[in-house]
Amino acid sequence: MSRVGYNVKQAFSQMGRNKGMYFTSVLAITAMMLILGLFFVAFMNVNLFASSIEKDYNVIQIYIEDGGSQEVIDSVGAELRKTKGVEKVEFVSKADAMESLKKKWGDNGYLLENLPENPLPDSYMVYVSDKDSANSVAAAAPAIKGVNDVVYYRDTIEKLAQVSHFIEIGSLVAMAFLVIVSIIIVANTIKLTVFNREKEISIMKYLGATNWFVRAPFIWGGIIVGVISSVIATGLTYFIYTKIVGIIGSDIMRILSVSVIPAEQLTATLLAMFLCLGIGIGVIGSAISIRRFLNV
Repeated sequence: MSRVGYNVKQAFSQMGRNKGMYFTSVLAITAMMLILGLFFVAFMNVNLFASSIEKDYNVIQIYIEDGGSQEVIDSVGAELRKTKGVEKVEFVSKADAMESLKKKWGDNGYLLENLPENPLPDSYMVYVSDKDSANSVAAAAPAIKGVNDVVYYRDTIEKLAQVSHFIEIGSLVAMAFLVIVSIIIVANTIKLTVFNREKEISIMKYLGATNWFVRAPFIWGGIIVGVISSVIATGLTYFIYTKIVGIIGSDIMRILSVSVIPAEQLTATLLAMFLCLGIGIGVIGSAISIRRFLNV
């Protein structure tokens, strides 16, 4: 423990003597992590939206024309049941649809209670056996008398899957590029620190100091830079994400009937991810820079 304390003390001493360069390192790694953090929260939410909608890929919602008689409603139901590939047809009244929407809105369901009238139409939920049947039902349903609209999520699911894949690839490319840049910056920062202590290191080696004894303070300096950057990046990502959710979160919930992932739920994962990344960058950058001076 005393050895660790000495190394950490020396690391902070080095950082104090080279404030400008260490500040630049923290700034660069923080910026890199912030970009990755925003990619990460976007990816997680798009995946949530896609998985929520994908559950309904085998369900087609058929809306009945407003004001249609019971005879029209029954006729639409009978036609749907005769359609090839249909496994089950379930009627959903306007009142039932409103109750279901209130449950999806959760704590914000009270906002629907003061509407002058129920704007939701009567509908049928049509369950099909496979996607081919879903396509044929979705294509045939609009021709049935009394049908006002057809909602089928296949196109939406495919588009969300594409967006999710794009964000995932973009995150990996950005991470690879920014990690390399961050390692180079940390390595150059440590290298300048080593230059400033070159005589001191030579004396220590002459007196019998091991390579690890010489290397350790610089490694700890890289670790400290990584930890500081991780904490700052997590805080900034949390702040930006909560602001965005505050602005558009309720709109997303109304449009998709899906809530965004709470910021608190993502913070622990982000911090752990950033700490691993930051410490890794600090250690690798420090090891690369000091290696040349130790001839190992």
